[in-house]
Amino acid sequence: FPMIGNYGVPAYAEDENGLPVKTFESKHIHASALIVQEYSAVYSHWEANRSLGEWLAEENVPGICEVDTRRLAKLLRERGSMLGAIVPHAESETALKKLAPQLAKEAKEYLATRHLVDEVSCTDSPRIYKPTNTQEKARVLAIDCGIKANMVRELNKRGVQVTVLRWNEAWATNGLMDQYDGVFLSNGPGDPTACDATIAQIKSALSRADPTTVRPIFGICLGNQLVGLAAGAETKKLRFGNRGQNQPCIDAKNGECFVTSQNHGYAVDDTKLPTGWSTLYTNANDGSNEGLIHDSLPYFTAQFHAEANGGPN
Repeated sequence: FPMIGNYGVPAYAEDENGLPVKTFESKHIHASALIVQEYSAVYSHWEANRSLGEWLAEENVPGICEVDTRRLAKLLRERGSMLGAIVPHAESETALKKLAPQLAKEAKEYLATRHLVDEVSCTDSPRIYKPTNTQEKARVLAIDCGIKANMVRELNKRGVQVTVLRWNEAWATNGLMDQYDGVFLSNGPGDPTACDATIAQIKSALSRADPTTVRPIFGICLGNQLVGLAAGAETKKLRFGNRGQNQPCIDAKNGECFVTSQNHGYAVDDTKLPTGWSTLYTNANDGSNEGLIHDSLPYFTAQFHAEANGGPN
């Protein structure tokens, strides 16, 4: 029986902080399209109130089924990440082959003009999310590069008030971070080098020499890459990227292996780490960096989504 679509989609709702409830990580779908081999228009789940197709239509996101996705996966495995397009069935294969070079050129030019983090970062900054079912124990400044709702939820659950700032706002150079107990750098899409404003703020924070002004800094996913760049390391584009809910990561401290959730196409090159920094986690599949840690100061990161718990729960 087809897996995709058979649960349906629950109603969207927000909590008292205006945060999407647990089922949702964002207010909107951020994928450009959905391609599946088999799709179930019939759904059955006690929370569902619409089909996956209806949700996609509401969000104006195209979906297509009866596609040989295994063949697509093999093609991407051989050639690496590629641009793709969904076109009307009326277009003949011959016509498409003629159009392909022009479509690819236009797509690359279009992508070059986009700043993906700027598109998904909050516009009503700052946003404040207070713990609702527990006493406040700390206050954290979160830099939104495409933050998942669950990251805020998990911090709130632990008694942390979270103030979310847009990706390109100042927080270190103007002393704003001094009002908080720590700084969190979120996940996000695209090439980390495009986030020059964020990198500049992290550099300023890392350069603090007075111990009384140092604040713990933790980054997840893109946050890991941004800390690496700010510290003086380099990033590289992975041929395929690491994606899925079962990526094995080795803890450099004790050799333990974590099965992690990931979705990224860039990584820190930890063969060229600056003095004072060490690898914290390594991907057991391809050997790429999965986290950094400073040797003496409270700065550390995880490339994987440390708060994620994929699967039924």
